Amino acid sequence: MYDFAHPVEDAIEGITHSICTMEFEDHRPLYDWVVDNVRLDTKPRQIEFAKLNIADAILGKRYLRNLVETNQVDGWDDPRLYTLEGIRRRGYTPASIRNFCNMVGVSKANSLVDPAQLEYCIREDLQPISPVYMAVLDPIKLVITNYPEGVTEELELENHPNGEMGSRKVTFSRELYIEASDFEENPPKKYFRLTPGKEVRLKGAYFVTCTDCVKDENGKVIQVNATYDPATKSGLNFTERKVKGTIHWVNAADAVKIKVNLYENLVVPDEASDNGYSLNPDSLKQVVAYAEPALAKAERDDKFQFMRNGYFVADRKYFTKDNLEFNRIVSLKSSFKPNK
Repeated sequence: MYDFAHPVEDAIEGITHSICTMEFEDHRPLYDWVVDNVRLDTKPRQIEFAKLNIADAILGKRYLRNLVETNQVDGWDDPRLYTLEGIRRRGYTPASIRNFCNMVGVSKANSLVDPAQLEYCIREDLQPISPVYMAVLDPIKLVITNYPEGVTEELELENHPNGEMGSRKVTFSRELYIEASDFEENPPKKYFRLTPGKEVRLKGAYFVTCTDCVKDENGKVIQVNATYDPATKSGLNFTERKVKGTIHWVNAADAVKIKVNLYENLVVPDEASDNGYSLNPDSLKQVVAYAEPALAKAERDDKFQFMRNGYFVADRKYFTKDNLEFNRIVSLKSSFKPNK
């Protein structure tokens, strides 16, 4: 707004144009009157455009302030919020935001943008630059019963499929952790992971065949037993048979515990609510996971792909060497297809 306490000439250089949203369209007559009645050699230009609205997202400042002040979220930088600090802490990069805005464009018509479009942009940005490590978010133990007890070997894994980020050593032994979802005692059709009598490859390691499982008193599977074939070690060019599934794992002997924050939409539709939505009780799920030791060397804001689980960032607020806390930026899967 022009400060009438100072001469117009003092502000001429700073006046170039006014960028407003369509909510100010009703004030155009007043704006035009002021422009016509202020001595200016060049009249400023008013550009109006609609808000960038993201479906199922809280963008209103009043509602956001209420969430923050009532401690329903972890401050203005809560990774579930679409504030600048929130999406930065979530792990979104400047390039992904710019690409998103370029894809959406500028319009005078109000519209809703599918959040999948924003997720597509961050995946496209992170895929070529994020090292790929192994972390098990919902662990159960895998015991390779015919692997020698007390023996540990080193395996070499690439840091990225493109081969341009070098490699690292990971340890392998008799007891590992795998994802609980990678074992099914009674699998559905086209299930290509561990199930009794079936064989899969452990990433960068060996073929293993499930023999049986161990359950707790409630019938929950807590351990899977398997045998391995030494001839199938990665790098030996084994070709006698093939498997359809490859799963990730971590060595139980030296895996590090990490905290992982998994996010969903902050709100869900609620017709009974005054504003049409209510807080989603499942918007944040915190789990304790096991990861390969290399992740203990991460620094705040470092970004990774956790193999088969998504893209993650070391939390800029709480991550320390004694508190290895990671936020899921986005999952690997996407239903969004950009227009060509």
